[in-house]
Parts: sequence; structure tokens; C-alpha cells
Amino acid sequence: MELIVINTPDSTHYEYAKAALLAGKHVVIEKPITSNADQAKELVDIAKSKNLMISAYQNRRWDADFLAVKEILAKNLLGRVVEFESTFSRYRNFIKPGTWKETGELGGGLTYNIGSHLIDQAVILFGLPEAVYADLGTVRTGGMVDDYFVIRFLRPALAPELKVSLKASYLMRTPEPRFVLHGTLGSFVKYGIDRQEEDLIAGKSPLEQNWGKEDEEFYGWLHTEADGREINTRYEGPAGNYGAFYENIYRHLRLNEALETDASEVLDVIRIIEAAYQSHKEERIIHLR
Repeated sequence: MELIVINTPDSTHYEYAKAALLAGKHVVIEKPITSNADQAKELVDIAKSKNLMISAYQNRRWDADFLAVKEILAKNLLGRVVEFESTFSRYRNFIKPGTWKETGELGGGLTYNIGSHLIDQAVILFGLPEAVYADLGTVRTGGMVDDYFVIRFLRPALAPELKVSLKASYLMRTPEPRFVLHGTLGSFVKYGIDRQEEDLIAGKSPLEQNWGKEDEEFYGWLHTEADGREINTRYEGPAGNYGAFYENIYRHLRLNEALETDASEVLDVIRIIEAAYQSHKEERIIHLR
């Protein structure tokens, strides 16, 4: 056995991953890899010292909606992007019993759960922010953890003037757009959340035809211009494909392909989550670099 996948409550990730690495095994850890940056750095250092792979399962890099955003940006269809909003809308107005994610256990709460995905996606696109400002909250009656957040990136490394806002809540019965981007040439607005998780729970196979492909009603709206012509149309992006994560793991271990989720990105996500909690608690901007 060469590879161990750790998909357990967040508070156990550090212990299990450290044991696996010390036993000489590569590891894939459910995001976030640990509950704090010091533990994450220790794991990364152990992996490097033993020439082992450590990766976080950031499957939402292969969401159809995010792939559409990446494609829009790669094609420069909006010109210089000035505003980026990423929102994960959920509606569950009760506290789900019997799950660690709804307790005060470290690693529970929406910021660690969904926030780690939204943060990871924003860092991939725009780089580590110079600072963050966050507002976290518990909006459901009887809640014990944060079930609402707004996190703002200030001066991201790859686009210092860009306004970045990440948001999620369990009380969004009417969903907000999943993505909103505005640029000097136009805008892109995308509703709907990738369906792969829902389809997997329903027992569907990733080998089925049209796996990860969105229904037309969830195509984004692209309003821009090209060659002097105004364009206002639906935009069909690539199909989602969570399997691409493990395909990359295989090619990395067997063919030395670059790892999609490298150590620096893993650490950045944890650092930003910690900074978000600190920002909320102290009601101030927290600098990261």
C-alpha cells in the first residue's frame, strides 16, 4: 500500500496523517488538511523530508461552475476583472443532529467546511491576498458553530486592485448567484451549484454519459463585447469532473506530473481561515504578507 486517503472528522486529520507519513505512505486528506496552520506546516515538512506526497482533496476545483469561470478568465472575455463574488447558497434552517460539523469541535462550522473550497478557488485564480476582513455568524436558532460568513480578500497577489468577496450561509432559501464577475469589457453571472455530489449520493456513476455536464438552465450569462459587437448570451462551460483529482494523483506518483494541489496552496487556505476567525473576533483587517 502506497497511498492513504484520510476522510475523517477534521480534528483527527493531523493525528492520522502524521502517522501515515511517518509510516512512509503518501496521503490525500479531506480539506482542510488540519484545523490550524502550524499542524499543516508540520505535515508538509514531514512529507518533504521523506519525499512523500501530501495533497488536500479540493474537489471543487473541478466543479463545472468554477471551470466555466476559469475558462472565461483564460479567454479574457471580460477584460480586466475588477470584481469577483463567490457565493455558496444553502438552505437548512435546523441543526442536523449527530454530526461533528454542527458542534463546537474545532474544524466544524461553515467556514472550515465550505469556506475552504471558496478560499481555495479564489487563491488559485488570484493568489494569496495581502490581508483579509471577515464577518462570521451563527444565524440559525440553536446553532453552535458559524453557519454564515463573508470573507473579503484585500490586494490579492495576482490582481491587487481586484475586489474579492466570498460568502456562504445556511439560510438562503432563494439562492444568490454562484459567481458574479465584472470587468472592463463585461460581466459573467452564474447560478446553480455543481451537481456531481448530488448525483453521487443518488447512486449515479461517473462513467455515465454526460457526467458533470450542467443542464442548460444553469449555463451562465455572459454580457461582453468582441470586435465592436455587444454579446449577451448563455455560456456553456466545461463539464465537471471530480475524477480528474485522482487522475492527477496517479500521474504525479507514476509519471512525475506536477501535483494540482501543492503544499503552498494547502497552507494558504488554512492561514486564511485562521485569519478570517481572527478578523471576526477582533473586528479588524488581518494581514497575511
